[in-house]
Amino acid sequence: MDRAGQGAGLSVEDMGVVTMNETGLKVVSENRVTVPPGDDNVTPEASEEFVVTPYVQDVTERALAYLEVGYPIHFAGPAGTGKTTLAFHVAAQLGQPVTLIHGDDEFSSSDLIGRDSGFRKNYLWDNFIHSVLKTEERFETVWEDNRLTRACKNGTTLIYDEFTRSRPEANNAFLSVLEERILNLPKLRRSGMGYVEVHPNFRAIFTSNPEEYAGVHKTQDALTDRLITIRLDHFDRDTEVQITKAKSGLSQSDCEIIVDIIRELRQIGVNNRRPTIRASIAVAKILAHMNGRADVSDPAFMPIWRDAVNIDTAKVTHEGRSLMLPKMEEVIQTVCEKHRASRKGMINDSPREP
Repeated sequence: MDRAGQGAGLSVEDMGVVTMNETGLKVVSENRVTVPPGDDNVTPEASEEFVVTPYVQDVTERALAYLEVGYPIHFAGPAGTGKTTLAFHVAAQLGQPVTLIHGDDEFSSSDLIGRDSGFRKNYLWDNFIHSVLKTEERFETVWEDNRLTRACKNGTTLIYDEFTRSRPEANNAFLSVLEERILNLPKLRRSGMGYVEVHPNFRAIFTSNPEEYAGVHKTQDALTDRLITIRLDHFDRDTEVQITKAKSGLSQSDCEIIVDIIRELRQIGVNNRRPTIRASIAVAKILAHMNGRADVSDPAFMPIWRDAVNIDTAKVTHEGRSLMLPKMEEVIQTVCEKHRASRKGMINDSPREP
């Protein structure tokens, strides 16, 4: 029997008659099917909601320069700084398929490289000469490549998202891939296939959160030394406004108010729970859906902030009520008043017809 799982598909073959049914699936021994493995890669495409500002363009150009020279890049930064989005944007510029891996604490090296997934049995019955019967039976294991191996063989762009969520020992395979451009497959040495030469088009993009985040492991120095790390922080104001507007469809002025509130709240957030661009998008999308306005006079505006934005991590209360909520409401009031005063000033300063 041959049993091999390959990415999105599972191949199961048994001794018997193999035919093709009307759906294009192999019918094996009339009671099993083979689902042809699909393409395990993804193709990043430009989105109408993707915003290119000078900040994004600068990061993209630097990352592409490093990749074109042959170096792997590493986008590092707190949550909500666009690491994964930028990784896909940069990969799209390379114009080749993308292999995506998400870091996982349960990963071992075999989850990246591959493993023995079953066995194959060959049976030879030779009765050409009627008086002589020759039989031969042989078993061999079946090896299944996983995504890192396929990316190295096929020359795709590998995006390893939040790779520090995997244990450091699981990522040891990358050391020879990124330095010597060779993938070591110890279990295949007996078959003469213990090493895979990395395809010249292979490129690698890593992303990671800070080490103090829950579920994040400290990476071995030998791996980080092989990466060019681009440290990302929260976007500049103009980029955040344009992203919020593109994602929500809300007006420019309303998006500016929302972003300014988030940026003010970011100064009083605690540790890694400061609100990010995701909070701006959430508030704007909900407000647009409710046909609301970014102003405290709108009855829906303040409740949305209380529900959608979580900065209450200080655990400081007074008479059972969080002290962060009044602070947030104060910031919202202040920002809205500033924008209201600014609009009035612009109206008063505008030239009047004689």
